[in-house]
Amino acid sequence: MTADELKSIIAAGLACDHIELEGDGRHWAALIVSPEFEGKRPIQRHQRVYATLGERMKTDEVHALSIRAFTPTEWAAAQGN
Repeated sequence: MTADELKSIIAAGLACDHIELEGDGRHWAALIVSPEFEGKRPIQRHQRVYATLGERMKTDEVHALSIRAFTPTEWAAAQGN
């Protein structure tokens, strides 16, 4: 799987303001900014992202995904805006 494919899958299932992905095709690191994360704890945010991948996680198409999940407000603050 390519970064563009993974990005498209996540974006299709989750309203995202920003997505960054790095990885080797099976092991990925994602930075995701979504208004859907408002009011959710970190584990709930991760579960929401994993839900967009569905069976791809179970079938090992995506072996590992490290997630940094921000709301738009949190992301703006992290960027110094």
